[in-house]
Amino acid sequence: MSSSTVTARRLSAAALAAAAIVGAVALPASAADHARPERPKVEISAVQYDSPGRDDRSRRSLNKEWVDLTNTTRRTVNLDEWTLTDEDGHTYTFDHYRLAGRATVRIHTGEGRDTDTDLYMDRHNYVWDNYSDTATLRNDHGRFIDDASWGGRHDRDGGHDRDGGHHH
Repeated sequence: MSSSTVTARRLSAAALAAAAIVGAVALPASAADHARPERPKVEISAVQYDSPGRDDRSRRSLNKEWVDLTNTTRRTVNLDEWTLTDEDGHTYTFDHYRLAGRATVRIHTGEGRDTDTDLYMDRHNYVWDNYSDTATLRNDHGRFIDDASWGGRHDRDGGHDRDGGHHH
């Protein structure tokens, strides 16, 4: 095989590699515009789905099951008519609640008096499945804002379910 063939092949490979790099650099900017909007203004920042201790459906136990929402912006966000739903369709609808900038609100499953930092679903049963579930936050137009999933098909290990895999 002559040396000129090798050189030509090497050149085209280098040219392809350069084109690929340029393409990769040029792509994300336009792709990002269309993908999904920048980080949600309000996000699900934490979920305590398996309330510590016995699941005895007491108010205390129900209220140790919660979801935290955090406003990542400096502006107050009006959550009126926003919803928080589990995979089974249990829905909590926010009622005239405004989440201050950079603040977090904790939504408890059980009963209690709503404050700026704690809201209560007033349920007598657990919502978030210990084994696997997804919490989905939607705005007042039903548009997807954020979600959080755990267990089952999501992380495969199921290691957190020490007490015999009970479902709520």
